[in-house]
Amino acid sequence: MQTHLATWIKLAQDESGRSTPAHVEREFRRYLECGILAHGFARARCAGCGHDFLVAYSCKGRGVCPSCNTRRMVETAAHLADHVIPRLPVRQWVPSVPKRLRYFLQADPAVQNLALHIFLSAVEQGLRAACPVAPIPTSRIGAVAFIHRFGALLNPHVHFHCVVVDGVFEADNEAGESVRFHETPALSAEQLADIQCNIRRRLLRALTRRGLIEPEVAKEMAAWDHSGGFSLDAGVRIEAEDRSGLERLLRYCARPVFALERLREIDPEHLVYESIKPGPGGSVSLLLTPLELIERLAALIPPPRRHRHRYFGVLAPNAPLRAAVTGLAGTKDEAPLSTAITEAPPVAKPAAEPGAAVPNAP
Repeated sequence: MQTHLATWIKLAQDESGRSTPAHVEREFRRYLECGILAHGFARARCAGCGHDFLVAYSCKGRGVCPSCNTRRMVETAAHLADHVIPRLPVRQWVPSVPKRLRYFLQADPAVQNLALHIFLSAVEQGLRAACPVAPIPTSRIGAVAFIHRFGALLNPHVHFHCVVVDGVFEADNEAGESVRFHETPALSAEQLADIQCNIRRRLLRALTRRGLIEPEVAKEMAAWDHSGGFSLDAGVRIEAEDRSGLERLLRYCARPVFALERLREIDPEHLVYESIKPGPGGSVSLLLTPLELIERLAALIPPPRRHRHRYFGVLAPNAPLRAAVTGLAGTKDEAPLSTAITEAPPVAKPAAEPGAAVPNAP
């Protein structure tokens, strides 16, 4: 990075003279200063033994620095597990859209927000319908959505990892001081397919109304085989008392774009980046030059003042039930269990295994 950054910045200028976006160049330069005493430090002293030492300032970057992003990942997961997500079963939902539509999510924040809202509202409708004892108009889900702008091999791929409490909430009194939780029975493959079809139909209709795709194109994509390139996975479920499992899941959802341990150098002009997901023939790796690596990282740096995870339903910042729900996130002895009433789903044989997923399109 230190050797090739100046060259990449010069080569990134187009014919009109426009240079790299300011936030991208700033992110790279701050990363090169991270942890170096010459760029600032704090002096700490032990009151017991009198020993003092220097602690270099970190860059606190959001896109490149593996150290700062890993620390933020751990802090985010610990905060959500300890103070936000209640001690109830949760499920990870991962939707994905066809490559033909990913550009719109990548380029336009408004379209990205729209797609996330459509997905979460479709999941909420599906969980309400699967829980007949819950009141349809007023019951809400609780979810934390992580926006991923990257794929396993540093490729642009906007998709969402959503940690959703596996059921719906309703107010137990008019003041909203206590909540009633209805756990959703295991969803069948048909129910998951219905949720996916709802997402596909609503998203194609929304993009058509915005003029981003033609009605004929939307109709053609709706008729494609294998769900038209849309996929929905809900195969990971964490039980209520498995808080360490929940924190591992949250770390996975909040993971950084770039992992330094997966990068190795063949020679000064060739690098290999390993994928965490094996392919059909084994491990998958990407051969890059240093300039190509910087180019890929630059495309994945999130713009400033754009959140990377968001809250939905009863966990939303202004939700009336947020205080009652997040009050259940403490330790088992500290959580005010009297403020929530849980109702287990009726015992029934699902049509598919719990957490069955609609398969991805080839």
